[in-house]
Amino acid sequence: MKFIALKTDDGKITGRISFCCRSLDVTRQGFYDYLKNRDKPWKYEALAAEMMKIVVEDECNDTYGKVRMHEALLFKNPEDVEIPSESTVYRVMKEIGLTHKPRRKPNGITKADKETIKSDNLLMRNFKAEEPCKKCITDITELKSSDGKLYISAIFDCFDVNVLGLSMADNMKAELCVQTAKNAVRAYPSLKGAILHSDRGSQYTSGKYRRIIGKYGFIQSMNSAGGRCHDNARCESMWARMKDELFYSRNRKSENYTIEELKSMIWRYFMSYWNNRRICSGNGGLPPVVKRKQFYKMQKTVA
Repeated sequence: MKFIALKTDDGKITGRISFCCRSLDVTRQGFYDYLKNRDKPWKYEALAAEMMKIVVEDECNDTYGKVRMHEALLFKNPEDVEIPSESTVYRVMKEIGLTHKPRRKPNGITKADKETIKSDNLLMRNFKAEEPCKKCITDITELKSSDGKLYISAIFDCFDVNVLGLSMADNMKAELCVQTAKNAVRAYPSLKGAILHSDRGSQYTSGKYRRIIGKYGFIQSMNSAGGRCHDNARCESMWARMKDELFYSRNRKSENYTIEELKSMIWRYFMSYWNNRRICSGNGGLPPVVKRKQFYKMQKTVA
């Protein structure tokens, strides 16, 4: 339409309108409607402005798709802005250039220990929990750096995907997982008696790891026989999101950073951004800490 308006001097050169409309396969009425409405304010101007505010609040918010953007708008509930359906949110996101595509798929790194006695699979791919600190999942992932590899171990709560414990090192020995469990219990003493699910990696079958989770009262759960990655798919998806939001979606390479720089980035991402501010669709559009606070507030109200 802009091209036709340019060639016809905004419709003043009437002899060219029919030719241009036929060439571009548009109707004359559509062109006149465009001239009539082009100077009117866009009906989604305020909505688009709120979306841009959400994107600039945190570096990783620019990875929000239509679902999380819709949930973020509902969570913030800005004044004088009507929140439309997800499909409309998506159309507006496309109009202002906020859409993106997933980059990569998760890839597990731990190797199953086939000789050691395993624990039963107590979760059976049911990664939902009715209250905090009752059912947790844990795993290890790696990032290449300019001076080696960084291995990251975390414990997530199935209730709200809150990161309960986080540990990082330049190796993936059992001590990495032991330290993660220690950090989690230090921050959340109520974890005693919780189910802690992992894959069948040798770190999780080691005597050192089993002694520490026994000391803290965890009930160990592991993937089913045969090394089925879907038995711990929730953890794999967490790693995939972290890598996409910090690196792949913004054309960064972890190899351009040192181990210490990566440690700082990962710690800020999970302990500051993920836990406190990142919109999570699995939480009904709430950040993990907000969902947890709502749970305890409701418990006090009932009591």
